[in-house]
Amino acid sequence: MDISLIGVPVKYGADREGVQYAPQKLRDMGIVDVVRKYKKNVYDFGNLYIPQVPESEKYGSHKKIKYLKLIEEMNNNLAHLVYSALCSNSFPFIFGGDHSLGLGSISGASRFFDKLAVVWIDAHGDINTFETSPSGNSHGMVLGAALGEGHENLTNVYFEGQKIKAENTFIYGARDLDEGEVKLAEKLNLNLYTMDTIRKEGLDKTLEDIIEKLKESKVDGVHISFDIDSLDKKLVPGTGTPVDGGFTIDEVKKILKGLLQTKMIRSMDFVELNPKLDEKDLTAKLCIELIDWIFKHM
Repeated sequence: MDISLIGVPVKYGADREGVQYAPQKLRDMGIVDVVRKYKKNVYDFGNLYIPQVPESEKYGSHKKIKYLKLIEEMNNNLAHLVYSALCSNSFPFIFGGDHSLGLGSISGASRFFDKLAVVWIDAHGDINTFETSPSGNSHGMVLGAALGEGHENLTNVYFEGQKIKAENTFIYGARDLDEGEVKLAEKLNLNLYTMDTIRKEGLDKTLEDIIEKLKESKVDGVHISFDIDSLDKKLVPGTGTPVDGGFTIDEVKKILKGLLQTKMIRSMDFVELNPKLDEKDLTAKLCIELIDWIFKHM
């Protein structure tokens, strides 16, 4: 299998210093060798160029969305890299950086596949719009934009219009949803599996439900967007928006293995490691452990 490694050192979607250093941190800790040891052909595309924008200009493009122009351009460039990798029969593995990159990876995959599904594994829904976002941070808007909701500069990244349909969108592990996100999820009838739902119905049952729906949907590609804050707060000190009550390491491994073994997964994001916030590389080492697990079961 061919793997395209794409680092995206972006911090502007989270508006928090440190997360931009994650791609280099993971490279220093041997991400390329981790992937190669499972007999994968690795094509390392290095890190996507992210220009520097002074904080004083964060609202220069929009009064409610921080760094809008940069986020739009970054995602447009990333989308083309992802699309090009897929056209070459390669698996794009995009590692950030903050979750704003998810719009670019989904847009690139959506152009390639006739019918794309997305499994968004995250403590947050990331389906805010500029009208509902309390922070103005675009990393909390990108899944909404992929669904066609929000500012046209985001909804029209790479190509005009909606990238994924609500019925093929699965949010798994959410436990910190804003009021506007709850309303949008209800309006669109998203496949929303909160942690309350998962704990009530069981991880095995809810994961099996997603897999069954993916198979029934007849999609021709599935993209996983994995945020490390889906893990419980105590396990990931090195992330920007940790939340109590998340998954254990074993649970995340079970989720990833279950999805990957369907052989439907064709691209993946791995985001929100912040080395500046980490404690003795605890989170970075866990990220490498999980990346090792991902490619072991791919």
